[in-house]
Amino acid sequence: MEQNLNEFNQPIGLPLLDWQPPTPPAREPMLGRFCRLEPVDPPTHAAELFEAFSLDSNGLNWTYLPYGPFPNFEAFREWLISIAMPDDPLFFAIVDDESGKALGVASFSRINPLGSIEVAHIHFSPLLQGKPGATEAMYLMMKRAFELGYRRYEWKCDALNAPSQAAAQRLGFSFEGIFRQMVVYKGRNRDTAWFAMTDRDWPAIREALESWLDPANFDRDGRQKTRLSHLTLPLLHEPLSPATS
Repeated sequence: MEQNLNEFNQPIGLPLLDWQPPTPPAREPMLGRFCRLEPVDPPTHAAELFEAFSLDSNGLNWTYLPYGPFPNFEAFREWLISIAMPDDPLFFAIVDDESGKALGVASFSRINPLGSIEVAHIHFSPLLQGKPGATEAMYLMMKRAFELGYRRYEWKCDALNAPSQAAAQRLGFSFEGIFRQMVVYKGRNRDTAWFAMTDRDWPAIREALESWLDPANFDRDGRQKTRLSHLTLPLLHEPLSPATS
């Protein structure tokens, strides 16, 4: 941990003489090659999202979210309306570039003017899971956050949610620890695993993500040549476990 000493010979943090509070994220789209992110608009996105999420017929993808699954379209639409208005969390629909349909959601959350922001409420439908667009959506949100001046970008999940923890590490988030008994949701305890990257980590992570997303990394059938985890694992400060994707 880097530090300075003050006039009392006490260790203190490094000075940030030119730092300014970041600009809050706006309701503006983020455009990529595989997908685009649009601020959630229920009349536009509700039917497409409900159809895509319904492919998860057992509701497994809702297990670690504090809401869902929803019994019918009307219940889902009402939930989407309720989350579309707030600026924190600020929800985006992930729209597949090829089909033009919304296949998932994610949000900026815990937007802190002191310089931290979280990606949260991530829900990829089966049509988006494991696809380049899912990775690109996360890249676009990271890029937006750091361009706005945030110093710290966080990912949190249930400590029992192994796939989410693996996904965080694959994307370049470093494990920082477990907060015990942090949340009660769906009538059960949640110990929360914390992951983060900083603006100092970002240049190397950005290079890894852009290298992976480059068209040259995919063969004619769209299969990756180099795994993203092979590029990001060396960048992690505290690997929880070897990344698997």
